[in-house]
Amino acid sequence: MILYNVTVKIDRSVHDEWLEWMQTVHIPDVMNTGFFTKNQLMRLLDPPSDEEGITYAIQYYCKNIGALKRYWDEEAPALQAAHTKRYEGKFVAFRTVMKLVE
Repeated sequence: MILYNVTVKIDRSVHDEWLEWMQTVHIPDVMNTGFFTKNQLMRLLDPPSDEEGITYAIQYYCKNIGALKRYWDEEAPALQAAHTKRYEGKFVAFRTVMKLVE
């Protein structure tokens, strides 16, 4: 099992609208690509929120690294561009990939 984690710090000025958009549009669009089996939206508590923004981790689970690579090649560029266009200058993001140790 592969976990694709996207950590986003979103500016407070757009936070509420961003959160609704993520839950109703962006995350469903990512899931509709068919590459992921489930997702979670987590709000970071440590470090605490500051004046600049609130940090979230959006976690997507997929069966193998091949599926994730296909997502990156086929779907991610357009989905990331839509997010950037909508919230440019109002967020910072980084991505990590983890493998379940069995």
